[in-house]
Amino acid sequence: MQDMDAANTLPGGGSMSMLNELSVDEAQVLVISPLNQQEKPKTLHHILIVEDDTSLAHLQAHVLTAHEYTVVIASTGELAVTALNNFMPDLVVLDLELPGLLTGWDVLRILRQKQNARIPVLLTTSLTLELRKYLRISGETRQTLDHLPKPYTMETLLKRIQRMLMIAP
Repeated sequence: MQDMDAANTLPGGGSMSMLNELSVDEAQVLVISPLNQQEKPKTLHHILIVEDDTSLAHLQAHVLTAHEYTVVIASTGELAVTALNNFMPDLVVLDLELPGLLTGWDVLRILRQKQNARIPVLLTTSLTLELRKYLRISGETRQTLDHLPKPYTMETLLKRIQRMLMIAP
C-alpha cells in the first residue's frame, strides 16, 4: 500500500486538509484528518466509515472532521477489513448493505472475532427486522452496538457517535 498526501474539496465547497489514500487493488481507503490537524497534535477520536454511497461517506467525513475526528472511509467490506488490519478505530459506522464478497454483516462478524471485539459499532441500514433479531440474540449492548436507521440527518449521526464514544467500554 502507498500513502499519499493531497488536498481535497468536498461537494458543496467544504475542504479537508489532509487526505491520505491507501490503494487496495483498484479501490481505495481514504484517511481524512481535520483541517486544523497541524495546530492540534491529536484529534478526539478515529472513526472508520464503511459506506458504499461515496456521497454519503464524504458528507459524513466532512461533518466528523469538522468536529475534530479523524475519519477513514472504506467503500466495501473487503476494504473495511483491510482498514481494520491497518488502523485501530475508536468507533465504526457500518452500512450493512455493502456490495462485493463481504457484506456489512461479514465485517461485523470479523470485527467481533478480532482482539478489538469491543469497538463500538453504529450500524446504518434500513433493514430493521433482521437487525432487531440480531440485536436480541447477539448479547451486544448499546455500548458496543447501536442502530441508526436510514435515512438520517448528519446532526443525528453526530449525536449518536458522541453518545457511543462517551459510554464505550
